[in-house]
Amino acid sequence: MSSKRLPETTAYVRITHQSWQQGRIEGEVRASDYHWQFQWRFNRGELSVEPSLGRALIQEPLGRFLEKCDYQLEPGGDYSFTIRAEI
Repeated sequence: MSSKRLPETTAYVRITHQSWQQGRIEGEVRASDYHWQFQWRFNRGELSVEPSLGRALIQEPLGRFLEKCDYQLEPGGDYSFTIRAEI
């Protein structure tokens, strides 16, 4: 039986702005050679990621990370999470 490991990529997140009053967190995320800016309007459940190149690879895992960790995230903070795919 082969115990082949699933591919993994580490994504690095930096929070640049947070407003609880506006229900918004903004930041940037890097994974492999990709770099995106994001805005999460958590009171509406809306996540926008730019640029569009590679967005499909990061949008869902980034959304799960933000929902799981939102109250722990602070502006200027650096965070990371693992994606079960090779990006």
